[in-house]
Formats: sequence, structure tokens, C-alpha cells
Amino acid sequence: MGTTSDLRFHGGADAYLAACPSRQVLDVLANKWTLLVMGALSGGPVRFGALRRRLDGITQKMLTQTLRTLERDGLVTRTVYPTIPPRVEYAATPLGASVTDLLSGIRVWSEEHIDEILDARDAYDARAAREPRPVTG
Repeated sequence: MGTTSDLRFHGGADAYLAACPSRQVLDVLANKWTLLVMGALSGGPVRFGALRRRLDGITQKMLTQTLRTLERDGLVTRTVYPTIPPRVEYAATPLGASVTDLLSGIRVWSEEHIDEILDARDAYDARAAREPRPVTG
């Protein structure tokens, strides 16, 4: 008991199966904009314009799509205040807050290891650019 096969047999989630709905969740969480939006919301409610300014390089369309997806999945709430012009704020839900530490860890790891990654890319590119040599035995 407790094996992946047993979970599948009893209707449990298994992201390694193509038909498992948890893959849809992974698609959302693996998105770079999801990671950055959730991090930006970790300090409390944020207005759309402030989010856009914080997330350098995101388009208005992409931010809107990302926020709608996160709202649909229950990770973000959207609050419209009856002012002129309307003021809209986004905030992480308790479910969204529960995944924020995980996503923040990925962001921090990325920032801490960027030099190593860039060095590895340079080394790979240098190897790939060389003429292939026959293997001698």
C-alpha cells in the first residue's frame, strides 16, 4: 500500500499520468509569471498598475491572463472598489498563500545560482561550437 499504483487504483492524483488533472495545476505553477505574481502579492493586496510596474517585462495582456487564471484556480482574489475610476486590487487567497513559500524558494534559488547556470551555459555553448572529433579507441 501507499505506492503510486495504489493511489491510482483508489482515484488519487498522479501527475505522471497524462490524464491527471494535477498536471493542469503544475502548468499554472510552473509558469514564470505565476511565480512572480504570487511573490508580488505575498505582502498583501496590490493594485493592477503596481503589479505591472513591479513585474518588469510583463505585458498588460499577459498580466491580465495570469491574474484571471490564478483567480479561476482560487489562488488570487480580485476586489473592485466602487470609485471613479474603479480601483481594483488583487490579493493571494489562503490557498495562494500556501504555495507562495514554495514559489518564493524557486525564485530565491534562481537568484542565488544564476552565476553557476550562466557559467554552465557558456561552457556548453563553447563545447557545442567546436568541431566534432571522432572517438578514438
